[in-house]
Amino acid sequence: MRPHVDQRQARVRALVQARGSVRVADLARELGVSPVTLRRDVEAMAARGEIQRMHGVVSRPVTAPAGQDVGPWAAPAAARRSGPDRAGAGGGGGLVIGMVVPTTEYYYADVVRGAREVVEARGARLTVGLTRYLPGEDRTQADRLLSTGAHGLLLTPNWDAGSPGPGEGAWTAELPVPAILVERWAPPGHPAASLDRVASDHAHGAARAVQHLAGLGHRRIALASRETPTSARLRAGFEAAVATLGLEPAPPWPRPTAAPGPHTGAEASGESKVFAEAEAFARTLDYLCAAVTEGGVSAALIHSDTDAIMLIPRLQARGVRVPEDLAVITYDDEVAGLADVPLSAVAPAKREVGARAAGLLLDRLEGGAAAERGARQHLDLLPRLTIRP
Repeated sequence: MRPHVDQRQARVRALVQARGSVRVADLARELGVSPVTLRRDVEAMAARGEIQRMHGVVSRPVTAPAGQDVGPWAAPAAARRSGPDRAGAGGGGGLVIGMVVPTTEYYYADVVRGAREVVEARGARLTVGLTRYLPGEDRTQADRLLSTGAHGLLLTPNWDAGSPGPGEGAWTAELPVPAILVERWAPPGHPAASLDRVASDHAHGAARAVQHLAGLGHRRIALASRETPTSARLRAGFEAAVATLGLEPAPPWPRPTAAPGPHTGAEASGESKVFAEAEAFARTLDYLCAAVTEGGVSAALIHSDTDAIMLIPRLQARGVRVPEDLAVITYDDEVAGLADVPLSAVAPAKREVGARAAGLLLDRLEGGAAAERGARQHLDLLPRLTIRP
């Protein structure tokens, strides 16, 4: 027997109160009613101010000061103004910013550090959810952070190419709080393209390396990069610079047979991942050796630093001298300066990416309805090229 409408709506209120936010489709399944029935309940409850509804998600209601216009994205700010003092964020009051990232190591260590510095300087608190590149884990972590009280989200979804694939990522635009993409982008027409985003302009970084190498007299330059969320943008900038500068194209990069890069395929077993890493590394080594000895290549942009540091002694063991036969610039600049012979490198502004994203999100949350109506922003920060002797 179906529960009476009052009982059903009481259960909805209880679930939303307990979890903070819930997807309407999930509620319908849990309560055993049709989505159409539950949507009618949700509309009626939202009209009475019992819950807040936005893009297929319902969340706890927010009471604004009398006479104040508070939109759905301004709700957390209103709650903060009527709640504990912002200075008490560390103790549970104030704004809470959730951040979903693949890892807090290597590249993302500085991104998280930059976000944390800005969040804490403005009296808020940062909480982090890690995905380890596991499929579907980005959404799981976002939901978890929302359920624990996050007022806004900084998101780095597990998109293999840095942008969503077919049928992927629409959920990022359906969240009940403001969300900002960090080091990710969405193509025009995708729901996530309407979100604020802050990212490194990797295409510009690759082009800057090509410009420098061309200025040194190199006419045939190669790009060696595994398949990562960064590689598509690197290749686009690299190829554009080669064409613009009238350089000779390098031999084509070999397509992987089955080996995922270090940022994909995380659901695989540890043994298969190690095998894939070794296979990808060997393919890169073979490509560069052939490019120099048979393809006339005299310089290369290698992504990432760790690959470059491991490749150089192996290249030399196979008769390819660095830098005499092959000039090298690395991409990321995490450890390039620690090589036996420090390497020139392109450094994305990782720390500033995190700082800018956090500042933009806090501006949205604190600015009320006016900030909600403001134009969305797509910020691309230019990487820097550091030349080392």
